[in-house]
Amino acid sequence: MYPEIKLGPLTIQTFGLMIALAFVAAGAIVARRLREFGKPTEWAYEIVLAAAAGGLIGAKLWYSLQQGDWSFGQLLSGSGLVWYGGALGGTGAVCLYAHRRGMLDWTIFDLCTPALAAGYAIGRIGCQLSGDGDYGKSTDAWWGMGYPDGTVPTPPGVKVYPTPVIETLSMGLLAFVLWRLRDRYRPGVLFGLYLVASSAERFLIEFLRRNEVVAVGLTLAQIVSAGLAALGVAIVLSLRDDAGARARPVSPPQA
Repeated sequence: MYPEIKLGPLTIQTFGLMIALAFVAAGAIVARRLREFGKPTEWAYEIVLAAAAGGLIGAKLWYSLQQGDWSFGQLLSGSGLVWYGGALGGTGAVCLYAHRRGMLDWTIFDLCTPALAAGYAIGRIGCQLSGDGDYGKSTDAWWGMGYPDGTVPTPPGVKVYPTPVIETLSMGLLAFVLWRLRDRYRPGVLFGLYLVASSAERFLIEFLRRNEVVAVGLTLAQIVSAGLAALGVAIVLSLRDDAGARARPVSPPQA
């Protein structure tokens, strides 16, 4: 594990580095899509900045609600960043930004979906490098891994499911598929498909992770995932009658 990279007197946290790279990659993907629609590419990094600010606030509030810890120190700490809280906060901030730009419709949601999946995949690389406790339950499987040098270390000799690796691979693949499908459906359908696929991935990976069961044999993340997947199905079904109205870019995609 490499929780830190030391460059002389400078110490870089690998988790923070990967989060920063995730936002840069997301911005590049959104910029490419904006260019295809003939929109200013600088909007991409305004969108990413809004998502980062809203996501940070949402992630901290979700963690505080989950843990019951509303202390000033916890709210200002660099730990306790929960994905679903960040996703909700980031979505709200991007919606406010899109409303200000006069582009708050299904297209903005579709435009962000490949970037969301790619950013999540890169972020999980940070979890793997830092060994921050997002790994799974103990296992004797040949592909299990130990995190003895992580920020949340495993006991010596104990192997666990390397769930960050699984999530990076699965969400990276989803990002690729969503990008390839970006012009296949009418606005909104791609976002619905993203909700279904990403929620299914998180629902299944929770069976390998160490999160606490809260109700009906499911973790909080699984319950939220089930709700988001249902929302995604509802979006796709509600838009199916106009499936031929595709979201075509103004200019052809560049290689």
